[in-house]
Amino acid sequence: MSTVETSPLLETDFIREMVRQMRAVDTYGAYNGWPVEKILAPFVLTKEKKAEIPLVGDPDEETVSHLKCLYNAISVLIEKECKLMAVPLVHLTHEGFGRALITVGKLVVIDKTLRDVHRFGFASLSKMKDEADKLLSVALERIGSYPEVAGL
Repeated sequence: MSTVETSPLLETDFIREMVRQMRAVDTYGAYNGWPVEKILAPFVLTKEKKAEIPLVGDPDEETVSHLKCLYNAISVLIEKECKLMAVPLVHLTHEGFGRALITVGKLVVIDKTLRDVHRFGFASLSKMKDEADKLLSVALERIGSYPEVAGL
């Protein structure tokens, strides 16, 4: 884990929600007492680590769970902003290809094509937050453009 990760980043709504999502899938309490950096460490995939992973492979259940945590967290942040229920859907083949959708009412606010999910990860927690912020911004813009569809 890089020492560049500062406490202001760890105090953001997104990072807090990611920790909540990770704790929600921790059915045996293994994360109890762990610092935030250690809980979110599986999301950090440096270039060196990524190079060690084969180009072709099937994602394991843990990786798929982490991917779902990301979209669940973004959905919660959408709900906090617009006060409408956001529903995430992640559909993957066994080979790690598919889509991630988030709907609000009848409106699709996020539609992301997923490839090579077995290599899912970000260069740093900061990069993960940046990507989530972009997706959140797009979603909120779409809700603002089509509020009547989002309210259905």
